[in-house]
Amino acid sequence: MALTNPRRGATVSCVSITAHPEPAMNDTTPPNTPITRHLRITGRVQGVGYRWNMAQQAQRLGVNGWVRNRLDGSVEAVVCGPVVAVQALVDWAQRGPSGARVDGVEVTEAAGTFEGFLQRETAV
Repeated sequence: MALTNPRRGATVSCVSITAHPEPAMNDTTPPNTPITRHLRITGRVQGVGYRWNMAQQAQRLGVNGWVRNRLDGSVEAVVCGPVVAVQALVDWAQRGPSGARVDGVEVTEAAGTFEGFLQRETAV
């Protein structure tokens, strides 16, 4: 499924294909290449507006996906979009909003197609 970024009018497909893994985020990846990543953020990241702020950042960057709290105190997200936008959101995730203390961000490849960016309910 392809998604249209309403701000830029660009269509972005965010589906991973097992036979052809998504490109890594590095200097040789074309900037508009769509990728999907799973993020696990640890530290003082709940009760500080982390999810709301991540959703705002994602919308500004034209990134689709979702974010949710986990019962273990971490925040989890799946983000999908052009490699430069996803990298910018990962960079933001390493800082978080004021009031947060990010101890770590684990980033792994993921699959999925998303429309918009949602704040989901807390997961187990």
